[in-house]
Amino acid sequence: MSPLIDADDLMALMREQTVRIVDAGWRLDGTDTLALFREAHIPGAVFFDLEAVSDPTSPLPHTLPDAAHFGRAMGALGLSEGDRIVVYETGPMFSAPRAWWMLKVFGAAQVQVLNGGLDAWKQAGGEIESGDAQPLPARFDARLDRTALADIEAVRRALTKGTVPVLDARGALRFRGESAEPRPGVRSGHMPGASNLPYAALVDEAGRLRGPADLATLFDTIGLDDAAVPITTCGSGVTAAILVLALTVLGRSARLYDGSWAEWGSRSDTPIHTG
Repeated sequence: MSPLIDADDLMALMREQTVRIVDAGWRLDGTDTLALFREAHIPGAVFFDLEAVSDPTSPLPHTLPDAAHFGRAMGALGLSEGDRIVVYETGPMFSAPRAWWMLKVFGAAQVQVLNGGLDAWKQAGGEIESGDAQPLPARFDARLDRTALADIEAVRRALTKGTVPVLDARGALRFRGESAEPRPGVRSGHMPGASNLPYAALVDEAGRLRGPADLATLFDTIGLDDAAVPITTCGSGVTAAILVLALTVLGRSARLYDGSWAEWGSRSDTPIHTG
């Protein structure tokens, strides 16, 4: 199954079978994405609150919760790990891939991202509704696939040995340390040896993930070996999932560093380069 689905194909699929639709909108600038959901969403959609579906004990922003927490949260949204699930957001691709990745690593077998999000749905003539979701509770048996993750020690080893590429999805100015980090107490710069592939380069003017040929060219441009299984990182693990999504489109694998720069940049024992 492709990790992406177009709006026309989603409409056809919804006529044939039950599809669970998930709005996973979230923005770093504090936009009230729940309000956007209440204003307009795909009929039957539920709202995936990225902040709420996170580890409440972690000092880091929206890191993965444990399996029990995730399972309860998804069950409350009416989702089961065996459901056909499509995730989307309002606006250009940003946070929906993070929810896609979370669902996958906790065991959802059939989950896709609506390419182009709500805008593409509307342009294809899709209906919308407003108000709050009222899902029927379900059971989601969550089991974490740890092979999809990289912790800080795995990132240290990758950078030290130079055998595993580390791809940073932050913008170039943040990567080079030329702009301040949005979170207090986090230093500017990048991990020594990491490569920069800003997530925005993977998204076209319509807010869609670029086609396979363009994605392959972008990864080639940064020198990613065809056989490599990279570690992806970003500011807090959200847009790193866009790189994972793009690599999945190309039939490749990756691990995601969940702590990302929020962890690396806030510690005193981690090397940082600028420029």
